[in-house]
Amino acid sequence: MVKVAILHEGKKDKSDDSVLLKLLIQNLGYDLSRVEFFGFKFKSNFFKIEDIKYAELKLQIEEELISRVLFVVDADYETSDKRYGGFNNTENELRDIITKLSFSEIADIYVTCNPQTKDGCLESLLLSSIPEKQKDCIETFLNCSEFAFKENHKSVLNEIYKKAYPNAPYDFSHINFDELKQKLHNLFR
Repeated sequence: MVKVAILHEGKKDKSDDSVLLKLLIQNLGYDLSRVEFFGFKFKSNFFKIEDIKYAELKLQIEEELISRVLFVVDADYETSDKRYGGFNNTENELRDIITKLSFSEIADIYVTCNPQTKDGCLESLLLSSIPEKQKDCIETFLNCSEFAFKENHKSVLNEIYKKAYPNAPYDFSHINFDELKQKLHNLFR
């Protein structure tokens, strides 16, 4: 069986990115066994063409074991990283890597962020997809809390989100998931 590959931040099986992607793939009715996940741990590793995961992927593509590739990477913030931060920088640098790897014909990119602001991360996408009342509640809590690492709010926000809304953690019917769903449909076609 020819597979597809999804490259994402975090660990292969234990990252919030891979959990969300697996849930969404199942929600769309696709077979998870057709997906080879590559966890790149940190965003910066995507921009290292010598990363061993690229060599592994390239070999599987050459052996026709993988037919398509989807890069799923956080936008983050341009203010914290002028080269790789922000939607446009992330997308441009990934396109450059895809070209250098000769994956242009089979690869696509999804930059994870708040679709309205075009910055942030997976947690920003999740927060953008919940009702305004719930979003305001979480943001108010974060603003008045005394968390030591509020500037690195990814993990704090994710934990609050999971604990506050454990029964319906992701609303895949929300319009903010439409682009990612389309990218996944294209990946499996």
